[in-house]
Amino acid sequence: MALHCGRACRTYLLHLAHDNVDFRLPEIKALLSLRSRPFETSDTFREKSPFWQLNGLLEDDIRSVMSRTVCAKSAFELWGHGKTQSELKTSLLEYPPENMAPYLQQNLTYKINVYTFNKTLDFKDRIKKIDALDFLPFEGKVNLKDTDHIFCLLEDYGCDPNNIPEEPLHIYFGRWLADGQRELIRSYSVKKRHFIGNTSMDAGLSFIMANHAGVKADDLVYDPFVGTGSLLVACSHFGAYVSGTDIDYNTIHGIGKASRKNQKWRGPDENIRANLRQYGTESLYVDVLVSDASQTIWRKNALFDAIVTDPPYGIRESTRRTGSNKDIIRPPDDFAGESYVPVSMAYHLSDIFADLLNFSAHHLVLGGRLVYWLPVYKPEYCEEMVPLHPCLTLISNCEQTLSSHTSRRLITMEKTKEPEDSDQVVHLADPRFSSYQGHNSFREKYFSGLTKKNGRESKPPQKNE
Repeated sequence: MALHCGRACRTYLLHLAHDNVDFRLPEIKALLSLRSRPFETSDTFREKSPFWQLNGLLEDDIRSVMSRTVCAKSAFELWGHGKTQSELKTSLLEYPPENMAPYLQQNLTYKINVYTFNKTLDFKDRIKKIDALDFLPFEGKVNLKDTDHIFCLLEDYGCDPNNIPEEPLHIYFGRWLADGQRELIRSYSVKKRHFIGNTSMDAGLSFIMANHAGVKADDLVYDPFVGTGSLLVACSHFGAYVSGTDIDYNTIHGIGKASRKNQKWRGPDENIRANLRQYGTESLYVDVLVSDASQTIWRKNALFDAIVTDPPYGIRESTRRTGSNKDIIRPPDDFAGESYVPVSMAYHLSDIFADLLNFSAHHLVLGGRLVYWLPVYKPEYCEEMVPLHPCLTLISNCEQTLSSHTSRRLITMEKTKEPEDSDQVVHLADPRFSSYQGHNSFREKYFSGLTKKNGRESKPPQKNE
């Protein structure tokens, strides 16, 4: 159990939040990749565990991750661990004294916190556990309010609330380094947002998407289905310049009926720019345009460092594109430029994803990432249903459950090669790159879960947006 390492290479402990569990590993890996650091852990690593040991990193690497993550609560320099108090003591006594010494000096104050996962301890039991650490060579004074260093004893009682063991499954002790950015979930809550819509993305998921995309300062980020701009708000928080398009004129311009309760119409200053102004990032707002995602308005250049988006599924937002099934479309006789609204038609999900991947292959910079949501019908889902492209490499695929029979997958892809003429032939010949038509019936399958109670239909589960 000994942790032998020099100052430049130590073992660190992440304490992770136990929500959005499927999204945690890709987020931490993406944040480490921003510093060109690998994800290295112990042989006993369990992805679903709330505690992860990370190796081969510097303290600055950990602090960088914690300055962005919304999936991790806290990070520690791990001094010792074990399955029992005896193993923990042995591990701590084997930890190099020279690594401990700078934080235990007589002129420094400290305090020790006790954290238990999946179990609540009485105050007196916590004190007993702290007293059991009296073999550590602390020379400073205890200060509970304004202290120089914080240490933590962390106990893992498993993840089953219906089967809590008497003794912890594992115990850790270490020096606290930093907390994650869980506060962003509250401060950026959609409830506090100036401009929202029926499908405004949940703040926590917005930041997770920005982290999966590796968005960083001075990047140019694009959302082709921008809606009310929740994803742009999250990306701008990390210093990226943001832009987007949407086919819905009213949403882009912030006009029409309001989505808030007890508010009939949107106010004059309800728009995406106002949302960024609310959070002090208006200077990073490039612009948003009314545009059809199926008819790209951009030159075929590598423009964007990341594309982060939530395409419409046809549940609470329509899937439409400009065009008509008729052979000839004529504008009305009274056509007068801006007053003309083009004819629209259905935009199938399979076409949406094919267009999105093709657009990303042409407009992402090399190494840029595409992050988007893919809705699926769970009884039929398999990994082969995830759309692929010859120029894009699949990085991660995470699930968020919507109902008993539907979910959506957060797909992260990275551009690994520039498009070539031969890719078009490969795209047609290789079945892995063909569009999965089954996505087109997602709306019908989503509503197939409706049940009638007392002669009335119950509402379908809402997306977590």
